[in-house]
Amino acid sequence: MEQIMVAMSVFAIVGAISPGPVNLVATSTAANYGFIKALMYVTGASIAYSAVVFISGHLLSSLANLIPNLAQAMQIIGSLFLLYLAKQIATAPFQSVSEVEQRKAPSLLHGVVMQCINPKAWLVAMSGISLYVVGYDSVELQLVIFTGISLVACFIGVSSWAAIGHVIRQFLQSEKRQKRFNQTMAMLLVVSISSIWV
Repeated sequence: MEQIMVAMSVFAIVGAISPGPVNLVATSTAANYGFIKALMYVTGASIAYSAVVFISGHLLSSLANLIPNLAQAMQIIGSLFLLYLAKQIATAPFQSVSEVEQRKAPSLLHGVVMQCINPKAWLVAMSGISLYVVGYDSVELQLVIFTGISLVACFIGVSSWAAIGHVIRQFLQSEKRQKRFNQTMAMLLVVSISSIWV
C-alpha cells in the first residue's frame, strides 16, 4: 500500500506542478495582485480538481464493473496517454507568463470553472484513476485516497506557482530554463507511470 501511495503522490504532484493554464494564471495572479488574492483562485482550482478526480473515479469504476477486463485495458491506455503527456510536457514550446492577460484577480469561482473546463485536468484524472484505482480490490478506498492526495497535491502545486509568482516568472522567462523545467517534469511523470508496472 505504501508503494502505491508514493506512486499516487508523485503522479499527483507532477500533474499539479507541471506548467499549464491553471498554474500560469495562478502565477500571473500572484505577480499582479499578491499571494492572498491568488489563494482564492488556487483553492477553487484545487477543490474542482478533487471533484474531477472523484467523478472520474466513479464513472470509470462503474464501466470497469460492467465490462470484464476493462481495468487492464484502461491501465494500458492511461499509461500510453501519460507517456504522450510526458512527451508534450518535455517538448512544450516556450510560453511567457506575461502572455496570460488579466484585468482583475480571478476568484474562487474562476478557479473552479477554469479547472472544470481544463481538458488536461480530466485527462490526467482519468489516467490516474485507470492506474491507481480501477482494478484494485478496494476501489472505494483507493478512490478516496487518490482524491485526497490529488486535492493536497493540487493545492500545493498550484499555490507554489502563486507563492513564487515573481521568482518563477523571472526564471521561466528564459526559454532554456523553461525547457529544462518541462523535461524534468516529464521525466518524473514517466517514473510515476513505470512504478505501477514494476
